[in-house]
Amino acid sequence: MINKLLIVFITVILISCNSKSSDDSSNLVIENQVVNNPDSIASCSPRVLKRNTENGLISLTNGQIEELSKKIKTLNPDLPTIGVLMYDDVLTTELTAPIDVFTKLTEDGKQLFNVITIAESYDFIVSEEGLKMFPDYILTNTPKLDILIVPSAYDMTLQVKNKNLVDFIKSQNNNTQYTVSNCAGASLIGESGIANGKKIVTWIGGGEDLQKKYPLLKVQDDKNVSYMEDGKFLSSNGNLASYISSLELLEKLSNKKHRKFVESYLYLDRLQNWKN
Repeated sequence: MINKLLIVFITVILISCNSKSSDDSSNLVIENQVVNNPDSIASCSPRVLKRNTENGLISLTNGQIEELSKKIKTLNPDLPTIGVLMYDDVLTTELTAPIDVFTKLTEDGKQLFNVITIAESYDFIVSEEGLKMFPDYILTNTPKLDILIVPSAYDMTLQVKNKNLVDFIKSQNNNTQYTVSNCAGASLIGESGIANGKKIVTWIGGGEDLQKKYPLLKVQDDKNVSYMEDGKFLSSNGNLASYISSLELLEKLSNKKHRKFVESYLYLDRLQNWKN
């Protein structure tokens, strides 16, 4: 009798999952084409189901993930590659600031950098502000980076405990010319141990806690310091201050003239001179 009840119970769960997946995941958009999701049971992950309910997201099938891994973003081998990490609840501006700055062409229309986004897996990322995004690369297929940019979330607990993420930062730091943290991204830098003995700044009000957790870092006074550089390590308070670290780095990688051109492209002077 117990076995029969168990079979009935499992059957009901499977039917429920298939029904839910049919509602939420019947159509997927891949390369501007809508395709049917053949693996409806894939959406039965509790995490994905919750995210689907809250954010209207769709889970990818194993086949689609494999296909994406084969069609990764093409890079120019002659240009430096800048990788921007992203994860759930990341602060939108800390992603868009470096992308905004480093994707700008020169005055004569030349591309200077490869700019890619990186996540732990091929999955939809939802920022703190609700922006839905999808990574170019994942931790396991990211090429060697010349620049690594580590943004933040308001709560970095999950990121700091994520060994895959921390190990990725350690590994890529062996290749990078510069490693950048914005805001509480400094926590991941501290957890990785790559900047021990180096000066670093974090979000305004977060310095004391960062210093306690990672005593080998030389944490700067975030009330007075918006941007800090120490060797290859650059850091900022984050949010709009992420533009500071990006523009400072841009000048290092190009020249002051190109920085001024990008600043004009961004209407930075309008923002600086704006009064209510």
